[in-house]
Amino acid sequence: MKLIIQIPCLNEEFTLPQTVADLPTSIPGIEVIELQVVDDGSTDQTVEVARRLGVHHIVALGSNRGLATAFMAGLHHALTHGADIIVNTDGDNQYCGADIAKLIEPIVSGRADFVVGCRAILAHQEFGIVKKLLQLVGSWLLRKISRTQVRDAASGFRAFSRHASTRLFVHSRFSYCMETLIQAGNSGLRVEGVDIRVNRKTRESRLFRSIPQYVRKQASTMIAMALLYRPFAFFNMLAAPLFCTAFLLGLRYLYLKWHVYPSDPTRTFIPSLILVAVLTIFGSSLFLAGIVSSLFVAQRRLIELVLINQQERKPSSRDLHSLPP
Repeated sequence: MKLIIQIPCLNEEFTLPQTVADLPTSIPGIEVIELQVVDDGSTDQTVEVARRLGVHHIVALGSNRGLATAFMAGLHHALTHGADIIVNTDGDNQYCGADIAKLIEPIVSGRADFVVGCRAILAHQEFGIVKKLLQLVGSWLLRKISRTQVRDAASGFRAFSRHASTRLFVHSRFSYCMETLIQAGNSGLRVEGVDIRVNRKTRESRLFRSIPQYVRKQASTMIAMALLYRPFAFFNMLAAPLFCTAFLLGLRYLYLKWHVYPSDPTRTFIPSLILVAVLTIFGSSLFLAGIVSSLFVAQRRLIELVLINQQERKPSSRDLHSLPP
């Protein structure tokens, strides 16, 4: 069984050596371990440092295309080179490399297809109260949307089986963390979370500069993912309050017209009727938008099935070993 540990990098020349040094060189059940650096347009010596460290695969994107793009490029490259399991970790050495054995154990034992390393959010000394609260709330929302039980949705320390890797498609440019989790949960993949350790912070996050920016990006990503994967439920959620309000206003109109002012022709309640009509039209439009969006989702899934079939034709490490010399 072949494991490829991939490290998306953007200007990590100072942190990459320690990250690589902490990675395991042997794990029970794994025959081959290879390292892969995905360079997202670094302007420093990241690529040269990776070569000096003996990294087996260097995927150079040529320009800064975003973490999600780097992640997917690495995933495809690892599949092409026969990976049976792919682990993703950060170039800033945030996650404890020794925990990779624990991370991949559910995949090696056949219990899971996708494993997320979950940090101890409440006990994390470098997270402030606000960030801890946001992480907990965000992970709770992701559990509802993704239909999984992962406690740390923002963790980038993840392991993917070959089966799971061929079924992941990231549309976002910002980050892959939430989208892959939502996609896996809604695609029937077996998802688990395991407790992992973290190292001391080596630098500030490059994904966001402030808490408001973090909230804005995460909220926009969640909305985009809800539209992409569960549009019918999303539009129905928006339409339901409009229909309920229109229904209650309609009942109010009937009650006032038939019981309170049954013989008063001056009481027409025209404004209420107009509001009922407007709310009903808007609610119906949202409901129809949900139906149309669901058709697009079905079409996208058919395209993804075609891509999955193409991905599955790429040889695994077992296939590569069985080829004649």
